[in-house]
Amino acid sequence: MPSAKGKFLNVVGLMTRKNDLFFEMHETTYDADKCIGFMDSVVTQTKKKTVVIFDNSPIHKSKKFMKKIKEWKEQDVLIFFLPPYSLELNLIEILWRRIKYQWIPLDAYLCFQNLKECLSFVLNNVGGQYDIIF
Repeated sequence: MPSAKGKFLNVVGLMTRKNDLFFEMHETTYDADKCIGFMDSVVTQTKKKTVVIFDNSPIHKSKKFMKKIKEWKEQDVLIFFLPPYSLELNLIEILWRRIKYQWIPLDAYLCFQNLKECLSFVLNNVGGQYDIIF
């Protein structure tokens, strides 16, 4: 892909065991405030007690994020952290690998706009056309 200085494409997501995917794409760096905003939007969509599993990313361990955990718990969303250095326990890592190495065609990387469109298509079709069986 031709170099495009200063362009970012970050995806954050939460996936259920039934392959329902909640995600956001950002063309900027991703920080604790964006992570909290994403979690707030997910929490408003939950209808029953929910456990969300996070890795130990510095964003997830930031003071701002940690302060929100009690508020989410009051809304029946419980946060659980994986043990350090245990990415193999994080099921969404399987999804990210499939997207990067199987589901995004190589020609998607020819330009930034094409990559965004292909990635958006895949993400919007996880659980349908693109499926993982656990």
